Amino acid sequence: MSTEVASKEILRGGQFLVKETSCDDVFTLEDLSEEQKMMRDSTKEFVDREIWAHWERFEGKDYAFTAETMRKAGELGLLGIAVPEEYGGMGMGFVSTMLVCDYISGATGSFSTSFGAHTGIGTMPITLYGNEEQKKKYVPKLASGEWLGSYCLTEPGAGSDANSGKTKAVLSDDGKYYSITGQKMWISNAGFCNLLIVFARIEDDKNITGFIVENDPENGITMGDEEKKLGIHSSSTRQVFFNETKVPVEDMLSERGNGFKIAMNALNVGRIKLAAACLDAQRRVIGEAVNYANERIQFKTPIINFGAIKAKIAEMATNTYVGESGSYRAAKNIEDRISIRVAEGNSHQEAELKGVEEYAIECSILKVAVSEHVQFTSDEGLQIYGGMGYSAEAPMESAWRDSRIGRIYEGTNEINRMLAVGMLVKKAMKGHVDLLGPATAVGEELMGIPSFDAPDFSELFAEEKDLVARLKKVFLMVAGSAVQKFGPELEKHQQLMMAASNILIEVYMAESTILRTEKNAKRFGEESQATQIAMAKLNLYNAVDVILKSGKEAIVSFAEGDEQRMMLMGLKRFTKYTNNPNVVALRTQIADKVAADNGYTFD
Repeated sequence: MSTEVASKEILRGGQFLVKETSCDDVFTLEDLSEEQKMMRDSTKEFVDREIWAHWERFEGKDYAFTAETMRKAGELGLLGIAVPEEYGGMGMGFVSTMLVCDYISGATGSFSTSFGAHTGIGTMPITLYGNEEQKKKYVPKLASGEWLGSYCLTEPGAGSDANSGKTKAVLSDDGKYYSITGQKMWISNAGFCNLLIVFARIEDDKNITGFIVENDPENGITMGDEEKKLGIHSSSTRQVFFNETKVPVEDMLSERGNGFKIAMNALNVGRIKLAAACLDAQRRVIGEAVNYANERIQFKTPIINFGAIKAKIAEMATNTYVGESGSYRAAKNIEDRISIRVAEGNSHQEAELKGVEEYAIECSILKVAVSEHVQFTSDEGLQIYGGMGYSAEAPMESAWRDSRIGRIYEGTNEINRMLAVGMLVKKAMKGHVDLLGPATAVGEELMGIPSFDAPDFSELFAEEKDLVARLKKVFLMVAGSAVQKFGPELEKHQQLMMAASNILIEVYMAESTILRTEKNAKRFGEESQATQIAMAKLNLYNAVDVILKSGKEAIVSFAEGDEQRMMLMGLKRFTKYTNNPNVVALRTQIADKVAADNGYTFD
């Protein structure tokens, strides 16, 4: 464990809401080591050469080309970043695995999906849950790209309710193998995979069980045709049918009935990695949009000079910067938690599983926020292209289609919104996050007389940080009152949970962005961070609007009479600016910088 990790208190998952975080304690993209920068640059070089240069082939449903490109990535070690060295990988830390996932995923959703399915849910379950024999047998082949992996969880009747799958595993009379029979759907990499992680139910077990299954058509495995999809055209997606497929008992993954836990923990990692996978896509969309807007002449001027276009560019860049800020903050929290557990004697498997599980709330927050950012960015990018954006001859059309899947896989955004709030409430009930004390304090504050003292906002972000602290009170007020009113029944009130989740998401993303920018302004100078400061302020302004709307929606839906009036007054007080920002000026400043740099240059 590094001295740095030992010397600072690392917040537990969800504690950002009730504890103050110093800007010195957040990790940012500007903190990358030289080794990490080299890894980033080599990944970008690979993507430009092998993927971006051939984006039309990926749009042409060339599945064989996707598999070929995956194997090239394996030859460079890019499929084994997270795999321990003893199993043929590079054994890099969590931040480095995020970094590669970020920069390898931006050129096309087809490759991004195949990469994520292979490295995440295809390889990782064996790395983290497999026994020594299983890891030695399978992981080196997956890390090198010699074998490609896939993950068979979803069924026609088991999507978000993953544990309701009907696929059966029956132990043979001699006890040597299981026969798996059932149907799986939406299986990424199915058309070219060598190995499948398959989930099935043994007898009438409450929970499903995981199995490692080699893809052998002579062993009762058949594939449906390639699915006809809106986007990710060269990501192979098929149904997989198992008909008494024999799997040796030694290829059960972990323990009987542990499959649901494996699936959920794989999704936690998948969610934060999905956020990372949406970042470079936004950078590239912004670059293409700015190039086009600089060259497209209308009314005798490049359209980049029009205020309507500047507003789009500014919001696209801001969303990207915000997504980076939250994603890498959480990634380093996870990496540090893993380091602490290893130092305490946990195995690599235990440390990583518990490290990621600790920040499951943040993983869900990031999955929702950044998948929605990338869809907004690609939509605005297409709009900047105008009619040309609607043409399949330009890359915006495919970017727009590919971005849409982000809100669906790794758990829909609706599921993740409810999970974020639900997990936070459960943590509070277990005493891991003290929500009751701060929520009670907010209630007492509402009953008191507000201070009319003029605050000192002379320091950078003084007002913004004060506002973020008050936005946290909005969540505590709304969620605290809802929990008090509904108790364990809160999960049945999904629309209230969605509203509370919107507040939670905006708070985390806004705070992460401000802390990143404050840290960099302190060490590099405010002048060098002028555009980043503008993005942090613009994002907070947007966040306040979302929180006002969601807070009001929740309050008027479950509170009545004096309680409702008091909470609405609190909402107004907690979301009020002392000095409103000049939004048009902020957007213009951001857009002018992005236009001058001919793209997004803040990573």
